[in-house]
Amino acid sequence: MTGATQPGDRPGEEDRPSGSGAWFGLPFPFPGVELGSFDPATLAGLFTPGAVLSWEMARQVAHAMVDAGPPEPPLDETSRREITEVVRAAAVPVAAETGLAAAAGFDPEIWSRRDCADRQLEALRPVLEALARRLRGALEAEVATPGADLGLEGLPVGTLLALAPVLLGAQAGAMVGYLAQRTLGRYDLPLPFAGPPGVAVVAGNVERFAREWSLPRSDLLFFLALGELVRAAQRAVRWVREHLVALAVDAVSAYEFDEATLDERLGDLDPTDPASLARLAEHPVELLGAMTSERQQRHIEEIRRVTAVLEGHVWLVRERLGARMLHEAGRLGEAVQRQHLERGEAGRFIEALLGLRLGRDDVNQGRAFCAGVAERAGLGALAALYEEPSRLPTPAELEAPGLWLARIELDGGDVEADVPHSGDG
Repeated sequence: MTGATQPGDRPGEEDRPSGSGAWFGLPFPFPGVELGSFDPATLAGLFTPGAVLSWEMARQVAHAMVDAGPPEPPLDETSRREITEVVRAAAVPVAAETGLAAAAGFDPEIWSRRDCADRQLEALRPVLEALARRLRGALEAEVATPGADLGLEGLPVGTLLALAPVLLGAQAGAMVGYLAQRTLGRYDLPLPFAGPPGVAVVAGNVERFAREWSLPRSDLLFFLALGELVRAAQRAVRWVREHLVALAVDAVSAYEFDEATLDERLGDLDPTDPASLARLAEHPVELLGAMTSERQQRHIEEIRRVTAVLEGHVWLVRERLGARMLHEAGRLGEAVQRQHLERGEAGRFIEALLGLRLGRDDVNQGRAFCAGVAERAGLGALAALYEEPSRLPTPAELEAPGLWLARIELDGGDVEADVPHSGDG
């Protein structure tokens, strides 16, 4: 990739969303409800008894965030056909040169921004519900502790316990809705999505992005499709997608609460005061700081290692095929990477929430590993990564790809081996 922008760079303050509201620096997104009218009755109507997270709250907030963004241009049938044809054309070289045969089997879905928000909320359900259960368990334990003081005297325990999933639902909806305004495809962020893999294009966002950067739309679609197809083919291997979800569930389940910091954050909470609720949600990353634990680090390090390798493979394939098949691959890559960097606070929150704090060094290390393997044994040799979990590189092998190739060969593996064609692999 040419230019100053590199994989994993972080945006500056100028890239963060601005505004006077309390939700990730954006205006309060709840549809039809001003902060002054936000009351406990509204919360109660959005909480399903027994649920660990209010998915109705998440859905409505996500839709409000999407609707608050720039208008979504209409998509005619000609444009739909173009998207389908370009993705199918990109699938041929991806499958042939990477050994990821599943890439040839995806027909693209064409999403609106609301579609994107709905599908991503559903795909993140196992991880977000694990976090909600952990949060509820910690609050139950705190309330039950003799002498515990959350600064909430007179507040019924049931109300306190109900607030956690409702607020988490609102935060989940806000961050996913914000990302849906900008994301170009299903896997723009390497999130631990559950469910069947697939390729999806958020058509209105691609159209706007091509116009803003003065990029040929068909070339941009092809470049995006290269990355989306690799990511979808990776997740077509069942153990890969299940491993990513399990790692994220383990990470959020290992959150531990610092009592002093939690008391400080919850001490002024008044569910009858909308400003009090807004203050609690204003800095979600700070609240996560009250929850992190040393026990989490093992899970987070594993997430970073696995994701760095997967994303390194994506970058390598996109760069090599793009350089061969597109006249302006460098400019396309720089534009797409810049789009990744401009996610703002919502992007940083979801990365922090799930332990996906990939920095420039992490992604570059993953790319360097994949490039080292490809130089020694060909791009298709990386297909061996997806045969079984033991084929993922160790930390030492990530630094020295020749060690990984030697181990694969000693184990009797075929470095040119293909991976399964379907999600049953």
